[in-house]
Amino acid sequence: MSSGAPRGNGQEIRLSRGASLSDFADKINANPGSLVQEMFNLGEMVTATQSVSDDTLKLLGVHLGFEVVIVSPEDEDRELLAQFDIDLDAAVAEDRLVTRPPVVTVMGHVDHGKTKLLDAIRKTNVVAGEAGGITQHIGAYQVVVPHQGEDRAITFIDTPGHEAFTAMRARGAKVTDIVILVVAADDGVMPQTVEALNHAKAADVPIVVAVNKVDKPDANPDKVRQQLTDYGLLAEEYGGETMFVNVAAKPGIGIDELLEAVLLTADAALELTAPIDGPAQGVAVEAHLDKGRGAVATVLVQKGTLRAGDSIVAGGAHGRVRAMLDENGNQVAEAGPARPVLVLGLTSVPSAGDTFLAAEDDRTVRQIAEQRQARRRAATFANSGRQKSLEDLMRDLKEGEKASLTLVIKGDGSGSVEALEDALFKLDIPEEVQLKVIHRGVGAITESDVNLASASSEQTATIIGFNVRASNKVKEMADRAGVEIRYYSVIYQAIEEIEAALKGLLKPEYEEVELGTAEIREVFRSSKIGLIAGCIVRSGLIRRNTKARILRDGTVVAESVTISSLKRFKDDATEVREGFECGLTLQGYGSPQVGDVIETWEMREKVRA
Repeated sequence: MSSGAPRGNGQEIRLSRGASLSDFADKINANPGSLVQEMFNLGEMVTATQSVSDDTLKLLGVHLGFEVVIVSPEDEDRELLAQFDIDLDAAVAEDRLVTRPPVVTVMGHVDHGKTKLLDAIRKTNVVAGEAGGITQHIGAYQVVVPHQGEDRAITFIDTPGHEAFTAMRARGAKVTDIVILVVAADDGVMPQTVEALNHAKAADVPIVVAVNKVDKPDANPDKVRQQLTDYGLLAEEYGGETMFVNVAAKPGIGIDELLEAVLLTADAALELTAPIDGPAQGVAVEAHLDKGRGAVATVLVQKGTLRAGDSIVAGGAHGRVRAMLDENGNQVAEAGPARPVLVLGLTSVPSAGDTFLAAEDDRTVRQIAEQRQARRRAATFANSGRQKSLEDLMRDLKEGEKASLTLVIKGDGSGSVEALEDALFKLDIPEEVQLKVIHRGVGAITESDVNLASASSEQTATIIGFNVRASNKVKEMADRAGVEIRYYSVIYQAIEEIEAALKGLLKPEYEEVELGTAEIREVFRSSKIGLIAGCIVRSGLIRRNTKARILRDGTVVAESVTISSLKRFKDDATEVREGFECGLTLQGYGSPQVGDVIETWEMREKVRA
């Protein structure tokens, strides 16, 4: 071949997501320029160092006779860690295992009292600080309760309660041992109750049902038990395996019984053990940027022990643990399995759900973080859109560009930002409008965000600030650059407004609306005006200057006729209603006959669903 690219015999090539042609060339000992030529022959213009999509890599593989396998992000991460002699799945000797507390996620429908229930358990008041009384962040807390003569710890993860946060709620279930499903006794099973139940089942975790608000006059706990049998949750008192506990969070009724049910379920259905020694591993449950303390991450330790001073990496963030705080703001020296702590000292904000691990030194965690960041950038770039072929470019030029709304999303927590982005991409928007998020991040809106928004290649982007603001200097800069900044504190409002904006980008659609019909009873000839049709209005109304069509025996004989004049007796009229007689002249049609039907109509803009 003139391009000089080697041919394979079906051998397997493993490439990471967002790999470039240079990466492909390294695997098959080829010149990257030869692969650029091959891609050009296939109708795609790609540079050697550009990240390309999975489909493009596979297409090139088939063309050259190689089987391209795209490595999943999880496998890719394992391969990366293996370079540093870190094995996340290493077998642990039995004598190293210790019993750990159960990790419990509280789920349920909005307003059914999840946060109030956690308040009652923790004896603190979280809900007062939430916008609109809705939990906007994931938090993690540990409580100690007496059980069968010993003090037992239980870790709680508080997940947001609206369907817009489905992505975060599903992630909450992945680190969970037991789910407490909160159902209000006066409201019963609601759509989000079922949604939460499905997440718990998908995570294959035991469920304890807290029937809340039993102190209300219209409470019906038995109805809740009955309703949940339809979804496969049969109460113990009915011969099933699921524990149902009647509680009332505000007065604190049934809290001890609920905690006991959690521990009994954990002891009966689960074997909760984890190694307490060795480098810590776990999950970043939530993270945000604090003005005074920098990047702050709530992490849940799953294996090993995390100590102050450890070097850790969480997703693409790394740093040394400067301090660890518990849920009450007290400093802790170390955290074992199932212990949630607030970690200070990371150089950047990790994403909610990123795995974290402690390593031997700062250099190792920095290298892991940098390689993860590079791979994420490559994958994001590759997935941002397939590289256009010449044919695609020509077709787009003919069709005209699609309307698009470009956003930069900034929020106070990585979980909130991710949930907002996830909800926006699930909006039901017609194909002719595109939504693009060119950047998302945690922290206040900065000058670099404004620069990015104004330099967006297709159009100026809109900046969404979720519980964060821009300084006066940044506002002035945005005004000069013509960049719009919108602030929100409740996620539903942001979703509704952005959906409205997206629909506003669509070209208006018009539909024909029938105004009325008239039957010609007589035709008069006037030397001044020409032919005058004497009519009776059969339905609706006939209006002057509207469009009309002429029907004869049900067949259209003339289109795009205009009613140029309209009279009632000798007086000019603007419109004549059903049942009345009138005289009219038709512009654009010169041979009306008795018995013809005049159908008038106008074009109106359609309201989009």
